[in-house]
Amino acid sequence: MATSASAKLASIAFQRDDCMSFVDKFVAEILTLQIALYHSRSRLEARTDSEALHDLRIAVRRIRSLLRPMRSMSGVMALNNAAAEVGRLTTPARDIEVLIEELEERGFPDLAHCRKAHLDSDYSKILKSPALKNLFTQLDEWPSIFRLAEINGGLKHVQPQIEKSLTKQIDRLHAAVDDAGSDRHALRILVKRTRYLTEAFPKLSPLSGKAASSLKALQSALGGWHDHYQWCQKASVESDLHPLEEVWQRCAATALEKAEAQLADLAKLLPKSSGKKSRLRWQQKKQQALSSLSITLCL
Repeated sequence: MATSASAKLASIAFQRDDCMSFVDKFVAEILTLQIALYHSRSRLEARTDSEALHDLRIAVRRIRSLLRPMRSMSGVMALNNAAAEVGRLTTPARDIEVLIEELEERGFPDLAHCRKAHLDSDYSKILKSPALKNLFTQLDEWPSIFRLAEINGGLKHVQPQIEKSLTKQIDRLHAAVDDAGSDRHALRILVKRTRYLTEAFPKLSPLSGKAASSLKALQSALGGWHDHYQWCQKASVESDLHPLEEVWQRCAATALEKAEAQLADLAKLLPKSSGKKSRLRWQQKKQQALSSLSITLCL
């Protein structure tokens, strides 16, 4: 009798998990990232290590990746916008951190030290910013709003919506791969968003494990090129960086060659296009990127 009752309860629990697991896991993942944000913020406040801001940005980026397919939903929009604002706010400080690491590795400690002096005030501004406070407020309010949307039937089609978003990103990748003249700044952002979206929903992504690894390698190569490209831009206006401009130009060229090879590898591993490559949209994105070469890094 007890065994039968236990089996019945297990069956009910299994059915509930089967129906609710996707939303439950989604909420749990956001809450886990919220905890990671609290931890990163505490480390940044205490200045315990040099990776605190980087880890905070990773958590923000992952939150945005999870929300991206449903960012137009009223219950999601406020949180997504809050995360985007923190991403924009923290980009300049992170850029300086990366440059400092490069200067130290190249044997220019004095150049690194003078830039470190600015970081402490940047950290304080970030920690005291309304943007960061708003993000934590939105994270506190979001679960109940999301659950209410679930109760009202607003999440019935969320999984197909995510699958559609993933397919669109793959189609855009196809269009970029097919376009030999595609802008590499726009490609870097496209690759980054596709990778993060795939990592957020690995079971829903049409990318194979090999394709996902290839995408990661391509992002790394494009990231290396972009870093050196940015440093070259800085060297043209910051005179103390002039001695490094030539070596950075060479490194940028090497990284771009590596990225082109990685792109060719990825082309062989991409799943078939849905037939809607959205070439026009890709060209529009390309023109937008070209018109703002001062590109702001996206999370």
